[in-house]
Amino acid sequence: MNNPFQEELVARSSAEPCSVVIFGATGDLTHRKLIPALYNLEIDGELPPGVKIIGFARREKSDEVFREGLEELNKDVSRSGHDPEVWADFEKEVYYHQSEFQDVDGYKRLAERLDEIDRERGGKGNRLFYIASAPEFFDDILLNLKEAGLNQASEGFWSRVIVEKPFGTDLPSAQHLNKVVSGTFEEKDTYRIDHYLGKETAQNIMVLRFANAIFEPLWNKQSIEQIQITCAEPLGMEGGRGGYYDKSGALRDMVQNHLLQLLSLVAMEPPTDLSADGVRDEKVKVIRSLRQWNTPELVAENVVRAQYTAGHINGKQVVGYREEDRVNPESQTESYVSLRCFVDTWRWSGVPFYVRMGKRLPKKATEISIHFKETPSVLFNALPGGVPGGNVLVLRIQPDEGISLRMNSKLPGTSLRMEPVKMDFRYATSFGKSSPEAYERLLLDAMAGDATLFARRDEVEEAWKFIDQIEKAWHQSSDPPAMAEYVAGSWGPVESDEMLATEENLWRRL
Repeated sequence: MNNPFQEELVARSSAEPCSVVIFGATGDLTHRKLIPALYNLEIDGELPPGVKIIGFARREKSDEVFREGLEELNKDVSRSGHDPEVWADFEKEVYYHQSEFQDVDGYKRLAERLDEIDRERGGKGNRLFYIASAPEFFDDILLNLKEAGLNQASEGFWSRVIVEKPFGTDLPSAQHLNKVVSGTFEEKDTYRIDHYLGKETAQNIMVLRFANAIFEPLWNKQSIEQIQITCAEPLGMEGGRGGYYDKSGALRDMVQNHLLQLLSLVAMEPPTDLSADGVRDEKVKVIRSLRQWNTPELVAENVVRAQYTAGHINGKQVVGYREEDRVNPESQTESYVSLRCFVDTWRWSGVPFYVRMGKRLPKKATEISIHFKETPSVLFNALPGGVPGGNVLVLRIQPDEGISLRMNSKLPGTSLRMEPVKMDFRYATSFGKSSPEAYERLLLDAMAGDATLFARRDEVEEAWKFIDQIEKAWHQSSDPPAMAEYVAGSWGPVESDEMLATEENLWRRL
């Protein structure tokens, strides 16, 4: 008997040939992520035949010079290594188009070039526009695509746009950008990308919850004590990043998009189907259900912001945040933030969701940990050491993608003594190969017209509503909550530990 869900999944994964136009083609994202992703899809036989790649940027370059630069970096960063023979075939479909982002004539010349490419391959007129430029050019690119008629597809074909983050810097700017996008492309053809949702473990959250009967009955306030979401980075402001980061900060750079997306996947109700809107309807309900921290007092009680001071990372001395290149010496921008969130629904009422993100922490790691309630200790109360603690389910997003479950077990021997043990699942060892890079999956989904792993307009705006209230308390209040400090190489400020201690909880040690 045919499985309708299997048939739906097959249909959703069918990517179609197209021309991929990347705006900001000389930037780091294109060289380190997008081109290697497309190349790896080619290596794996996943890239549809006839895909053409056109890099759009302001610098003067020939096709050959552009290809050479891409190849040099691909040798270093490609997940599947670099095969000169495969690259030789791949680069034949890579072109360069020089134009200023504000020059409408450059877009008209692009339209002519795309038409020429379509004629050469027999009239396949699908176009995928990827806006990987600096955010200040998003409006210009979208409006000029419309002016050149590139937002409209020929009959029987499609024209889609992928917009990189940051999608706005607050609610008004996100609403403005949404207005510009909706005036250029239909919502079904608009893909607001969040690469965290392309990671295998993030995709696996729904499968773990809804395809395993042992988890869903326990996925609620009756069984779960708390949930923690951690994103740790040992990096600081290398590569001149301080200028951008000091205008953004940890809350807007990571929590508003990546971490709230993960929270919504963990907390969502089962969708009615696997369609993009079926999944995204449930995710946006979670964001709308977040308890609002809309006064300085509530923010001070439930949100901690901090900056790192001088310390050591991997044995190397590093400077404090305010001493970093291109950072204001009197900066009030956080390099670390932790939040206590509540999802006010029947399923999650009273369960704290702790979210933290920090720079200059001891290691690189992103994970979700679900802490189940402890069992009554009456049975084992008299044992040496008692019960070690409750069960913890950990979803590792990066770098070592996988899932682990901590349980309590009896130690071998004649005495009755317990210790926690871990059942561990790793993608690389269980399936015999490394997980595809997030951008590989997301690019294929956009070519297939599957927006499940992309943010919808209302989802973006609801997230900004939640974040803006915290930002307002920090920067517009007459009595803003204090900026804490933590030593580089530590796990964050003591104030963050104290926030959890009020509920007798601790941050999980990674």
